[in-house]
Amino acid sequence: MKYCGFNGCSNKIRTGYYCDEHKRKKPKRKKNKKSIYHSKNKSFYNSDPWKAMRSVVYDRERGYCQRCNKFVFGRRAHVHHVIPISEDETLKLDPNNLRLLCPQCHTIEENEDKKRTVFPSYFG
Repeated sequence: MKYCGFNGCSNKIRTGYYCDEHKRKKPKRKKNKKSIYHSKNKSFYNSDPWKAMRSVVYDRERGYCQRCNKFVFGRRAHVHHVIPISEDETLKLDPNNLRLLCPQCHTIEENEDKKRTVFPSYFG
């Protein structure tokens, strides 16, 4: 038997490094708040029509971000809805409503929209 490895603990243990009181609990799985796949649209983003349209947009732009003109490949290529699905669902597969963006530019685009709705008078 040996003592618990926690500083100042005098509990004895048979195996491991810490007693039951000081063992680390399994970390809770955090929900990914930054996910672009919103729960109500998840089935849409996994559908074949969306995957096909995503490929069309990628080919149309030849793999270059439309904002910074940086080449993006594979999963790093984000297809952004100019008019969000929540505002007009009929445009979700319209190629004229879709832009190819790198992850950094996609984050900027998403946050610009939020700023305008929070402080509309500031943005004119």
